[in-house]
Amino acid sequence: MSKLIYSMQVSLDGFIARPDGDLDWVLVDEEFHRFVNDQSRQFGTEIYGRRLYEIMTGFWPTADQDPATPDYEAEFAQIWRAVPKLVFSRTLERVEGNSRLATRDLVDEVAALKSSSDKDLSIGGADLAGQALRLGLVDEVRVFVQPVVLGAGKPMFPEFEEGLDLQLVETHTFGSGVVYLCYERRSPDAGRRA
Repeated sequence: MSKLIYSMQVSLDGFIARPDGDLDWVLVDEEFHRFVNDQSRQFGTEIYGRRLYEIMTGFWPTADQDPATPDYEAEFAQIWRAVPKLVFSRTLERVEGNSRLATRDLVDEVAALKSSSDKDLSIGGADLAGQALRLGLVDEVRVFVQPVVLGAGKPMFPEFEEGLDLQLVETHTFGSGVVYLCYERRSPDAGRRA
């Protein structure tokens, strides 16, 4: 069965965007982009909320058509277009390209995708991923810690009554100072910390 993975870039103090939504603080160089490209190739479906879907479709569908686009960004555009997308929205009436609107609730959609594919699923957008985390649907959390402190903004994680128990399974440090941390969710019977 496939895994549901929540992956995000985050400031050192835990924010994914400035209070106004700006991402001008994010460092994305060639090394970082190629790493993300390799991860993105492995997804069978990307699950988005409306806002993230609109951000992504505002650039990636045609990014590789500009001759000035670096090859690693053009490569990501091709990968992104090929991966099916499932979009949760109360306001969108239609989506384009290799995308479809969710017709069931998050639990049912994720269960159907997990049981029908051997490829992992990606979920993006803090609000939608937060719902998936609270529902216990997320199996893995991938964090790209950017070397910046924002002081305020949109947090990566929602508030939890019981929190999450995670186990570090992989790390990578990029030349830019970005640090990748990959955590798997511990099973409830794995034992609690003292």
